Amino acid sequence: MFVVSWISRGPYGGLDWTWTGENYVRLLDSLVLGIFLKSFGYALGTTLVCGLLGFPLAYCIARSSKSWQQWLLILVMIPFWTNFLVRTYAWVLIFRADGVVNGFLKILGQDPISLLFTDFSVCVGLVYGYLPFMVLPLVSALERIPIQVEEAARDLFATRLEALWHVVVPLSRPGWVAGSVLVFIPSLGAFITPYLLGGGQSLMIGTLIQQEFLVARDWPFGAALSFGLMAVILMLWGWLGRKPEEQSMI
Repeated sequence: MFVVSWISRGPYGGLDWTWTGENYVRLLDSLVLGIFLKSFGYALGTTLVCGLLGFPLAYCIARSSKSWQQWLLILVMIPFWTNFLVRTYAWVLIFRADGVVNGFLKILGQDPISLLFTDFSVCVGLVYGYLPFMVLPLVSALERIPIQVEEAARDLFATRLEALWHVVVPLSRPGWVAGSVLVFIPSLGAFITPYLLGGGQSLMIGTLIQQEFLVARDWPFGAALSFGLMAVILMLWGWLGRKPEEQSMI
């Protein structure tokens, strides 16, 4: 694919083995950059929401008894027992015009609302799909924090919320970093969720790559998009791998 990204597209969608760097120059096109930024926004929003939802859940699991902890972890992992495509189709059934949500609104005497093929449905699908990837690393990190640390903070007149914010959250940083990486990277290159839940209204970099390969049959540009996405991910990974003081300097 790296070699293909440096050659030209044939007149009928094949490969013309003429070496060129035009495919990478096209990555700077305003339309492509806009899709990259939109995908980045989706991924960042998904990561933030997963963090807000995942931390309370992970904290409850980590502070539960061993017997309860086992069952709660099983509940978190149950979605992995079903194919991701099937789980995404389930949200189509929930959000469509005659789906579960509008059926419930009809019972209440309310007018139906348009949920499918919107940015909202895409965000919900991304959060639902990748929330376990945030919860599990946080559980692992929180388990390593002794409960005595929180009790010491409470003895020093910190409220429960202050103890969580100033003690537990900083000490669980490895879990935050691991969870953010595991959520952000697949969200940035997501294809199935925006394709099914967003339709043609929510074009992300993953769906653009799919269109270039299978619709436009421009394999060289599709390959260049793939490696451009990989370069962005590697740069973000390198930044996250720095020490906190180095990140603040940047």
